[in-house]
Amino acid sequence: MAEANVNKPARKLAIRHRGRGAQVFIYLGKLLRMFVYQNDWKVLPMAALIAGLVGMVIRKRLFINMEGTLMGSFALVCVCIWNGCFNSIQVICRERDVIKREHRSGMHISSYIFSHMLYQALLCLAQTVVTLVVTSAVGVQYPGEGLVTKFFYVDFAISMFLITYASDMMSLWVSTLAKTTTTAMTIMPFVLIFQLVFSGGMLTLPAWTEPLTHFTISNPGLKVIATQADTNDRPYATIASMISKMRDSEVGGTVTVGQVMDVLTDTDNEAIAELRAKELGRVFTLGEVKKMLENSATFQSFKEEHVLEDVSVGDVLKIILEAEDLQQLRDYDFGLPGVTVGKLLKDLTESDQARSLLEWRISRTVTVGEVLDRLDAAGILERYADLEIDARFTLGEIIDTLAQNGDAQARRDQEITLKTTLGKLLDIVGEDKVKTFLEEKAAEASYTPDYAYDVENVVDYWLDLFVFIVAFAILSTVTLEFIDKDKR
Repeated sequence: MAEANVNKPARKLAIRHRGRGAQVFIYLGKLLRMFVYQNDWKVLPMAALIAGLVGMVIRKRLFINMEGTLMGSFALVCVCIWNGCFNSIQVICRERDVIKREHRSGMHISSYIFSHMLYQALLCLAQTVVTLVVTSAVGVQYPGEGLVTKFFYVDFAISMFLITYASDMMSLWVSTLAKTTTTAMTIMPFVLIFQLVFSGGMLTLPAWTEPLTHFTISNPGLKVIATQADTNDRPYATIASMISKMRDSEVGGTVTVGQVMDVLTDTDNEAIAELRAKELGRVFTLGEVKKMLENSATFQSFKEEHVLEDVSVGDVLKIILEAEDLQQLRDYDFGLPGVTVGKLLKDLTESDQARSLLEWRISRTVTVGEVLDRLDAAGILERYADLEIDARFTLGEIIDTLAQNGDAQARRDQEITLKTTLGKLLDIVGEDKVKTFLEEKAAEASYTPDYAYDVENVVDYWLDLFVFIVAFAILSTVTLEFIDKDKR
């Protein structure tokens, strides 16, 4: 009997293997249970805490000025990378033995990795929502209108999710390389430092290291956040802050009149040449002059001023003899043949005996208005109203005129001691004008094409981040396929 049982062939156990699709949902269910029962949910309050701390720091500058917006964008990228990295840095290496055993029993690595991709995507999405809600709650003022969609929150959420998810997939790959959780956590700081230092936005990098920025998630991450925040069009506020702090700084020194003139007449100096070329005055017409005078209360008052008109008897007689309108008066003959008023006045003006009489002065008081009326000033201005008067001149012409003045040349060695504060100088030219001018020039100099407020830029950066996600997912799958080579 026993012999018969020995010779009886053993029954083979039928092992049923699930397909790749079914395995995805099996492992996804396992990961969701781990989220609840193994406290993986703690990543969400940690994300809220980090977002709250960062939000309180950047809330007064993000979306306000250029520097604050760039720094705030970098801070948010750091938050996303931090969240993503610590989501998955230990998930593979902590169950490496289980994965090896299940892989030998028929588990598909691609299904296992894809289930992690789905689970980590949900986790990253939740962290993105938490980050946006918390930063808004602590006072970060997000714009209302988006660039790609109608809503800024939607655009910004997509960017932050892609940065977080790409970082998550990168850490997942690191987790497949590390054989223990200790090794993974040792590698992690170096990965973070590499990502932040070579982001290419906050630190000036040597030329030979710039290609390394193409291998960092932080580079397209910072670009897409800075682009959506419209960094280039924000005012450059550091200049204004610096000027305000320096208002009480004393400026001045001792110079001679000659030194000042030499500097102002140095046409080889580009800055001085530009200053000298500055035009003052303008071209205007006599009609504009007439309107200005008519509307000037000061000029109307000036017309009432009295002036003293001083003439001699001879001047009066000469006017009578030469005025065409007085011809009838000159022809009056008094009823005596050959004796006219004109002849008598002419004989009188030529008589030596009457010289003292002719030189006798007659004075009377008249107003400026009467003088202008006598000259028909209003009529002349009206007649030549369109006549242009070029009253333009350059600052250089004024400087040269003063420099050639004899009195100025005689005082070339005279010393001038200047001592004042920057604030007083700013008050003379207008502090707000100086700040605005410097801010505009600084913003122009700091303009970065990578941050141009453009839909194509945003979409390109989204695609770059998506490529990182796919690349790290593929690397994780390929690396884990060799898990059976591990001889531990």
